[in-house]
Amino acid sequence: MVVEAAFVSVLAAAFAGLALSAVIERLMTPRPLLARPWAAWALHAGLWLSAHAPLALALGRPWFAAAAVSAFLLLLVLVNNAKFKSLREPFVFQDYEYFTDAIRHPRLYIPFLGWGKFLGAVAGFVLAVAVGWWGEAAPAQRFAGSGQLGGVALVLATGGLLLLAGTRHALPVSFQPAQDVRALGLLASLWRYAEAEQVPLTVASPFDALPQGRPAGDLPHLLAVQSESFFDPRSLYPGIRQDVLAGFDRLRADAVAHGKLRVPAWGANTVRTEFAFLTGLGEDALGVHRFNPHRAVAAGCAVPSLASYLKRLGYLTVCIHPYPASFYRRDRVYPRLGFDTFVDIRAFDETMRAGPYIGDAAVADKVDALLRQATGPVFVFVITMENHGPLHLERAVPSDIDTLYAVPPPAGCDDLTIYLRHLRNADRMVARLRQTLAGCGRPASLCWYGDHVPIMPAVYEAFGAPDGAVEYVLTGVETGDDPGRQPAGSAEAQQLHAHDLALRWLRVVGLVPSC
Repeated sequence: MVVEAAFVSVLAAAFAGLALSAVIERLMTPRPLLARPWAAWALHAGLWLSAHAPLALALGRPWFAAAAVSAFLLLLVLVNNAKFKSLREPFVFQDYEYFTDAIRHPRLYIPFLGWGKFLGAVAGFVLAVAVGWWGEAAPAQRFAGSGQLGGVALVLATGGLLLLAGTRHALPVSFQPAQDVRALGLLASLWRYAEAEQVPLTVASPFDALPQGRPAGDLPHLLAVQSESFFDPRSLYPGIRQDVLAGFDRLRADAVAHGKLRVPAWGANTVRTEFAFLTGLGEDALGVHRFNPHRAVAAGCAVPSLASYLKRLGYLTVCIHPYPASFYRRDRVYPRLGFDTFVDIRAFDETMRAGPYIGDAAVADKVDALLRQATGPVFVFVITMENHGPLHLERAVPSDIDTLYAVPPPAGCDDLTIYLRHLRNADRMVARLRQTLAGCGRPASLCWYGDHVPIMPAVYEAFGAPDGAVEYVLTGVETGDDPGRQPAGSAEAQQLHAHDLALRWLRVVGLVPSC
């Protein structure tokens, strides 16, 4: 059998593209090591060849297929770099939903890549398709074994064998993405994280071990607020007015517990913090599922939670989140976690926005109405949205400078100004909720914490970046006759992890015995 030129063309395109993929990977941050295990290179090559071969067969244009796969790899690198810049974490397999979520919720994603890069990538893709389609002709006998089909089969078989060899070696991963990407490279780390996710989440929740009996006496209302991007920024820049968080300062002074909260997220990935709070599970217990734990629960993994425990005690369990319930599969996950009701964006209207998202004031109104109508104990879990980024899409106005700063900030700090504008509304929400709890006719306790620090790269470059910890506050059980019974300033600050906060709260309010 005489090997045709089309056969050779497939091999040349495949291996030229494979070589180019190693060059493209060098554009990544963090940059992978070239001196990596042979199995990592086997997975890299196997994935590349396995992607190229079927596309070359379908198109009949192997060089066009190589360009298309290269373009997709370049897109992954750009997305990775944008994520690492904003969130200090490289792209992992569990982020694949970024691409569909960017279509459903473009404001939450595309601005961090940059509209210029996004539009440039789209234009480049269109140009590549045009040049590839019309610049390379498919051979007339491309399904001959000695021609293109034979070349594609050889490339596909080589890719499959490399994947098999790399997989059998079972490269170790730490689930510290920056470390794994450096050690294994982008494609190999994606493959290993995908393999790891195939193992179902099976872990004992601390809520399994709690007493099953109902405590004596009236059960208090419990209100937990996960405030979007909430942390105390006054230590970043001393020119911020102290009264920006006046209500929060009063809450902290009356608290029975407060301090810094270590959260499993930086700048985004709210779902990681909320899952840690609700389930009491830390990152080490979750393994690879730490990156998107909701996907494991939606797939059928049963995880006891704070909500399911309180429901057994007789609580009505309600989540309020002014965004579509389908985002991060909350509409499927929250019933499995023990919530009776999920109040989402449909319960609000356009007049309730404060900037791009539903304001904290409207959410506070919803909590007030719910608790005043309650006939029994209620656990309300609130996930706010007002201070969600991208902050740079909003505009600061001169009046903000006067009301938010004692000393105006340097140029380039508009993100901080916009953040403070919304933070002040979160502070007002604190005061409003305390009034609600004092007047709801039942003893009540408030748990308030942030999900992560905000994304403000220019601000952090000017003033230094925070360490990623946020604030939390727990109040004792208060009544309308005696709000804030804890003497001011008597609670010493104590650092906690997000997965320990709910159990600490239950001990504070007396629903579980203290250790």
